[in-house]
Amino acid sequence: MPEFEPGSPLWWVRRLEKKLDKQKAEYQKYDAYYSGEHPLAFASSKFQAAFGGMFKEFADNWCDLVVDAVEERLNVEGFRFGEDRTADKRAWEFWQANNLDAGSQLAHQEALIGGQSFALVWYGDDERIPLITVEHATEMVVEHDPATRKRVAALKVWRDDEGYRNATLYRPDALHKFRSKTRRSFSSMGTTLYEPRPGTDEVVPNPLGLVPVVPLVNRPRLLSGPQSEIRQVIPIQDGINKLVADMLVASEFGAARQRWATGLEVPKDPETGKPIPVFQTFVDAILTSKSKDTTFGDFEVTDLNNFNTAIELLVQHIASRTRTPPHYFYLSGQFPSGEAIKSAETGLVAKARRRMRHFGEGWEEVERIGFLVVGDRRKALITSTETIWGDPESRSESEHVDAVMKKRSLNVPIFQLWEDLGYSPTQIDRFKEMLREERELGIAPGVLPAQGDENAA
Repeated sequence: MPEFEPGSPLWWVRRLEKKLDKQKAEYQKYDAYYSGEHPLAFASSKFQAAFGGMFKEFADNWCDLVVDAVEERLNVEGFRFGEDRTADKRAWEFWQANNLDAGSQLAHQEALIGGQSFALVWYGDDERIPLITVEHATEMVVEHDPATRKRVAALKVWRDDEGYRNATLYRPDALHKFRSKTRRSFSSMGTTLYEPRPGTDEVVPNPLGLVPVVPLVNRPRLLSGPQSEIRQVIPIQDGINKLVADMLVASEFGAARQRWATGLEVPKDPETGKPIPVFQTFVDAILTSKSKDTTFGDFEVTDLNNFNTAIELLVQHIASRTRTPPHYFYLSGQFPSGEAIKSAETGLVAKARRRMRHFGEGWEEVERIGFLVVGDRRKALITSTETIWGDPESRSESEHVDAVMKKRSLNVPIFQLWEDLGYSPTQIDRFKEMLREERELGIAPGVLPAQGDENAA
């Protein structure tokens, strides 16, 4: 294996590939559980004998619900920069041009599943708009300086249609592009032999002076790094799968009453000496015997409610550990009322707001790098950036409006009240324009124009 000079591009590729290999293996484990592809580690021999390959990929999956319950409440609606308290239109233009309404949801979902996802910011075809792409944790990895926490390098690795493994190294001074020397090389990452990628500039100067890859992290910790949202759910999920598998076996062998008989002579096979079954019974069979000494009976049916009770207990543990409202799991009992739902969702709302803080830090840096790409260094250096998020709480319309009207009595500005009502910055800008039009038409605030009014047209 060739040795590379420490700090050289190929040295960084080799180093980051090994890190990515470990990161990829960890992510794939959580992704399988999220997708319902659980290993049947606790399936008994009876289960295998009864069902064979029928339930090869069977799982009573709750992991996806735990992730989706948080993700559906994470909606970015705009950004503010510095002293300007209105939403920044240029930042939102970057966002919309890169389809990040949908892309951000994918980034949040992947980060909740595997612990992190990434956003790459670079120069696009339009010099007025930066190119922002969401990157997967199985293809992108970042390294930070342990002293300053600044990003010192990033690596993206993917396989093209021809079977070559491609690698792009991002450093503060330049981008380096490589391709594997052989096609369809299945060697583990960290041992691939690379050469400059044909048809491209091997080295591309980086005028930004920083690594343009931003991690979007979930549940970060100082030493162990980000964590998956379902990390603590997996052992409980395995227990649920075992109980459901046992219940299926019990339903197969105990769905009908098992019968017994006494005083019955059982014939034997003359060649093997093994008993020959006299009866093949199921739900529609009638047992008869010529002997007056024969007695028939049956055993009690297996009570499947015992399994159901145990499964519900473990599901409640998932709800408690992940702060997911119990009614999301449709447990037995009466569906909660509006007030009870709001109370039950308190923990989930708090968790969503916490995720907004960390994801918001990442998106704010993405926007700052975007301004750096288009040459607006003033906004690129503004650190007091704020991500505007949609309200994660579930409330009735009447109760929400009533609370906002009470704020109005405290002289809270109308623009802030519109934001509190959940209107996006784009909608608020439209309201401002509509109010100007109403004033020009002589329509009093809060008064609907009469039907047929010429000015209303």
